[in-house]
Amino acid sequence: MRELFASGREIMKKHTRREFGATALSVIAASVLPAPFVRAADKKYDPGASDTEIKLGQTVPHSGPGSLYGVLGRVGEAYFQMLNDKGGINGRKVKFLTMDDAYSAPKCVEATRRLVEQEEVLALYGSLGTAPQTSVHKYLNSKGVPQLLLNTGASKWNDPKNFKWTMAGLPLYPTEARILAKHVVSVKPNAKVGILYQNDDFGRDFLGPFKKVLADAGGKAQVIMEQTYDLTDPTVDSQLINLSKSGADVFYNITTGKATSQSIRKVTELGWKPLQLLSAGSTGRSILSAAGLENAKDIVAIRYNKEVGVPRYEKDPDVIAFEELRKKYLPNIDPDNTIAFAGYGQAATMGEILRRCGDDLTRANVLKQATTLAGFHSPYFLEGINYSYTPDDYTPMKTLYVSIFNGKDWDLSGQPMTE
Repeated sequence: MRELFASGREIMKKHTRREFGATALSVIAASVLPAPFVRAADKKYDPGASDTEIKLGQTVPHSGPGSLYGVLGRVGEAYFQMLNDKGGINGRKVKFLTMDDAYSAPKCVEATRRLVEQEEVLALYGSLGTAPQTSVHKYLNSKGVPQLLLNTGASKWNDPKNFKWTMAGLPLYPTEARILAKHVVSVKPNAKVGILYQNDDFGRDFLGPFKKVLADAGGKAQVIMEQTYDLTDPTVDSQLINLSKSGADVFYNITTGKATSQSIRKVTELGWKPLQLLSAGSTGRSILSAAGLENAKDIVAIRYNKEVGVPRYEKDPDVIAFEELRKKYLPNIDPDNTIAFAGYGQAATMGEILRRCGDDLTRANVLKQATTLAGFHSPYFLEGINYSYTPDDYTPMKTLYVSIFNGKDWDLSGQPMTE
């Protein structure tokens, strides 16, 4: 428009008002025709985007032992259908393709290649699992396809220098470990810590950062014993016996699945009464119930999300909005399905990224909007928790709550803590 007005001023100097009117009309007409000196509307597209549609992809286990996480995909479908029914995002309908990888790396590779090479999606978001996503990590980065909001907190996803197209969607395990370590220093400055950890990258992601915070605090709180276990171990009883005899008054439990349930029960059986810390991914109701809710009382873990199906949040506007979506589009999903609510929060975040893209729907701009999301509050998050992504640091969030299990629910600390 500035070019048009500039042209008008020059014409005014040379022509009468009548001549100017005719000439101005010709300039306006030229602005809608292809011409070297006239710029068309700024619309940019990569594969998966057009004037009418945006294609997104995802792989999650819709089948197999991890199939309970398939609800993430079904909620994504419902959320984008709701947006489409309201006109879409910036006038474009979203076509969301959620594919089954059965939590298998080979199947994840196959499904991801299909999404990129056959379906030609603009981006992938909300895919699940460290092992499956590692199998397509290099491939997606070599193709320049955004791999956003991953449902895994492995530290490897925070590597913008070498893998700029990949970003986690959960709190990174080191972030969680550092905040728990700060809590230990504040409540037990002379703590003697015993640790049981899974003998793989998952366990080590927690271990190193936790120990470093203790050392940086002056070293009065110390780790006095470490025990490991493998996923194939039938029990962790011998490790717990060793830890209970070590003199530790803090037990950091970096386990998953049945090992978590076994260890919580065993602590009670041994009559050991340490301050117990538990990794957030193992705080699910099914795991604690298998351990015995009474045995899990007073365990400390981090929290960053609201829950559905509990009285505490039943009047929360975001929980109410999710319930409306569930009733209309997903009536077969239980109203207390927190995994579904997590999927709702991630779909809303991906929708916000696309909204911010405007008419520049290139993969580079999708990445730009995702990496500048700092300050955005997902409907899934507790108050005071926001995304913290920057182009140089892909840590999803740096502030989390410390919480204590009261035997039925998690009581939050007064203020969130920052790593």
